[in-house]
Amino acid sequence: MQLRSSRSLWESLSTTGRGHDTRLWASDVAVALSELGHGSALSVSLDALRGRSVLVSTANQLAAALALIEADGLARRLVLCPPDLDPAHLPYVVATAGVEIIITDNDAATMPGLGGVRVAPCSRSVTHGEIDRTAECETQWILFTSGTTGVPKMVVHTLRTLTGAIKPIGALAGPVVWATFYDIRRYGGLQILFRALIGGGSLVLAAAEEPLVAFLSRAREHGATHITGTPSHWRHALMSGATQCVSPLYVRLSGEIADQTVIDRLQAQFPEADVAHAFASTEAGVAFEVTDGRAGFPTSFVGRLDAGVDLRIRDDTLHIRSPRTALRYLGSTTESLLDDDGFVDTGDVVEQRGDRYYFVGRRGGIINVGGLKIHPEEVEAVINRHPSVRMSLVAARKNPITGSIVAADVVLASGADGTLDGTVLERTKAEILAHCRSALAPHKVPASIRVVNAVQVTRSGKLARGDA
Repeated sequence: MQLRSSRSLWESLSTTGRGHDTRLWASDVAVALSELGHGSALSVSLDALRGRSVLVSTANQLAAALALIEADGLARRLVLCPPDLDPAHLPYVVATAGVEIIITDNDAATMPGLGGVRVAPCSRSVTHGEIDRTAECETQWILFTSGTTGVPKMVVHTLRTLTGAIKPIGALAGPVVWATFYDIRRYGGLQILFRALIGGGSLVLAAAEEPLVAFLSRAREHGATHITGTPSHWRHALMSGATQCVSPLYVRLSGEIADQTVIDRLQAQFPEADVAHAFASTEAGVAFEVTDGRAGFPTSFVGRLDAGVDLRIRDDTLHIRSPRTALRYLGSTTESLLDDDGFVDTGDVVEQRGDRYYFVGRRGGIINVGGLKIHPEEVEAVINRHPSVRMSLVAARKNPITGSIVAADVVLASGADGTLDGTVLERTKAEILAHCRSALAPHKVPASIRVVNAVQVTRSGKLARGDA
């Protein structure tokens, strides 16, 4: 289902009748989308947004969701500010995107460098009144790319490119309720918001710093049928025991490489669920979903897929051409988003084994050991196969001889009392090393393994790497 007959998200929902039964649940409040038919969550008249460049910067996801629904089709440009934006970069974003109004639930005094930009407060509740939501334009949606360091890199999407992969969900025994670990101000989370609004269903939003058990308990309370997150989100959930709180019909992973171990563990935890993993990026859009229970993707995917998506492998890297890709980068950068043939170079390296391609890592995340190249994700996939390993993070550590060595931090399953026996720990480390030696080239085998209580992840739920 693509939004070709409507100029805004709200018009599409009104035309199709979808979405008006949607409820958005935050940790302590819920809003029925139908309420927006008779009111607004904004403190300013919607006419003030018409033709303007608007930045949405909120502490709360629900407030952001309501603002996005209300502003699309009215604002000339919508800039989605992720919660982890360095405040020092806000003046750059405002200037680059030509921001005229900032919609926020934050204290404006904490937002430096605003100049003459108008601040429009928003809330998580709807105030009733006469509302004119007539759309006037096709709004540009400005998203920050993942992995941005320094000043943010921003790409231009439209509602059409963002919703090109979304189709209505088939009939189920009951209502469709999505729950997601993602933040809707990033591409992955925004996709799930649209799937709830357009594809049919409601959505349980995660709160900042909310414990996994609390979030999944809320998902169960609201009858979540479809749950999405990164592989790291799911590894944390499996490790904490929080997955026992829910019984979804559909589980989806994206944002990182989904190795066979995490797929198998989720299928074992949710035997009645369809476990799928998808490839998508902010620049390339949603490319494909894999539903056969295996890591990687079939070689038959290379070429033309449905809805005009083309995949090709060039220099061992996945390239995508699609009507779902972003239009361009925003700002004065001379970097082109597309090559001469209209493909996006994803930077994701793949390796063909038989009739399947497997992701082995990011081109920019290679560890160089004495001139030999290693993808940390490839080593992690081997380490994660050990039954006692719950998560791992492989990185380079400086070495005076080779420049770098491969080092692994590993989270192990603890005993019933929550501790790790020293003898068992050393034996497990030896087993992991032996397994790595049998499965990897010698230069890829970790020179050190350190058992840790947790590995660092980013706010977007991905393993924290030097290139991420």
